[in-house]
Amino acid sequence: MNARIRRTAGLLSAAVMLPLALSACSGSDSDSDSAKSDASAPAASSPKASEGMSTMDEPFGSACSSVPKNGAGSFDGMAKDPVATAASNNPALSTLVTAVKKAGLVDTLNNAQNITVFAPTNDAFDKIPKATLDKVLNDKAQLTKILTYHVVGKKLAPKDLENGSFDTLEKSKLMTSGMGESYTVNDSAKVVCGNVKTANANVYIIDTVLMPKS
Repeated sequence: MNARIRRTAGLLSAAVMLPLALSACSGSDSDSDSAKSDASAPAASSPKASEGMSTMDEPFGSACSSVPKNGAGSFDGMAKDPVATAASNNPALSTLVTAVKKAGLVDTLNNAQNITVFAPTNDAFDKIPKATLDKVLNDKAQLTKILTYHVVGKKLAPKDLENGSFDTLEKSKLMTSGMGESYTVNDSAKVVCGNVKTANANVYIIDTVLMPKS
């Protein structure tokens, strides 16, 4: 009799313990599945990683390395100022700024909205014989004609330059061609630092002064 009671008690104990054991195993599997799920979930990309992949809207070109890293003449600094003011803070554009001042175009350029400026470097002006350059700088009408030929009345993205024809403020057209980070204007001037942003303009720094046909 005692043996039968002990056997019955043992069976009841096993019956009680079995669901508890199954429950424990189930919890462990669930935790494992959860961990696997977490491990397989794609990691959230950080803002910096996303920003690092988006370079299409940044300045490009060999001459961009000469732009100051900080201050008003840096890319960030130029983006805060209207285009004539921004150019005056860039040492590579000092001759252009002198010409703009002589032509009386500072306010015109600073007050314009959504324009594109093809900005010749100092080296571009140095390609012009000094006597010729001095003559142009002292002829306000001719100087104005040349400078306004470098300005298009809308903002141009790099992709727009691939095969473009644009009306200038001088009232004639200029042509652009190229792709990627290599562009030319009128088949003569190369863009050496492109897609530079100012408060009211996109700027493409070029290595040759553009001359209107008439």
